[in-house]
Amino acid sequence: MHKNWIDLTGELSTALREVRGGAPDVMKGFSAIAQAALKANALDTKTKELIALAISVATRCDGCIGFHAEAAVRQGATRDEIMETMGMAIYMGAGPSVMYAAQAVEAYDQFVQKKAAAETANSAVR
Repeated sequence: MHKNWIDLTGELSTALREVRGGAPDVMKGFSAIAQAALKANALDTKTKELIALAISVATRCDGCIGFHAEAAVRQGATRDEIMETMGMAIYMGAGPSVMYAAQAVEAYDQFVQKKAAAETANSAVR
């Protein structure tokens, strides 16, 4: 495993809470933009998360990769959809995007495993 994406997003979430507290108006504005951008209209939310993941790879943003890989899992993205999205990211971002595409796939796989484990644990409790 190259990175532990679940830990990375968890640690960033803690740091992001600090930013939200220190710049609440800016972060409220950012949150409003995110909600408006992700709202399903002509494109569904899953497609928008895949676009965000591709942009995360092309711009080489580790935190963005983690959060958007996790969101893609929540939206039901398949591994084939992730791979096709990585193809677009590589096309748009060239060589460095190849390296980040590998990390995005790793992040996606870790979040799928986490979701499956949670579903298994929830089934065992019932």
